[in-house]
Amino acid sequence: MMQRRATSAVTVDSTRHGACQTALIDSARIDQWLQAVRLTKTRSDAADACRGGHVEINGKQAKPASVVKVGDRVEVLVNQRQRIVDVTRVITKRVGAAIALECFEDHSAPPPERDNLRLLFGERDRGTGRPTKRDRRKIDQLRGRRS
Repeated sequence: MMQRRATSAVTVDSTRHGACQTALIDSARIDQWLQAVRLTKTRSDAADACRGGHVEINGKQAKPASVVKVGDRVEVLVNQRQRIVDVTRVITKRVGAAIALECFEDHSAPPPERDNLRLLFGERDRGTGRPTKRDRRKIDQLRGRRS
């Protein structure tokens, strides 16, 4: 039997496991939402990305407290990868990966192949230890960093 209980802005569906996982919310803070849908590992990482100018909502730079709603387009630079997602569901608590995927539509380019990265940086034999200073400079040069 399906039971629904309505409170101010939150409707809770008690037919599933965990009320926090199924709460239907109109809007949420962007830093909470990014962490809840697993685009960032922690809320502080999401807030740092916002403060660093790496998060945009509908083309406008977002602060950590900016509001995200269903239908918004969120662009975020995470781990040197640009992610472009449309919000389909707003949640504030971190949920499982399967449920998190239902909360957004991903329009990002596919991630680069892992094998290509290995060829780019070369493969080190297991147990050879840390890279030497010369190796580190070559790696930094390949990544486009200055030493």
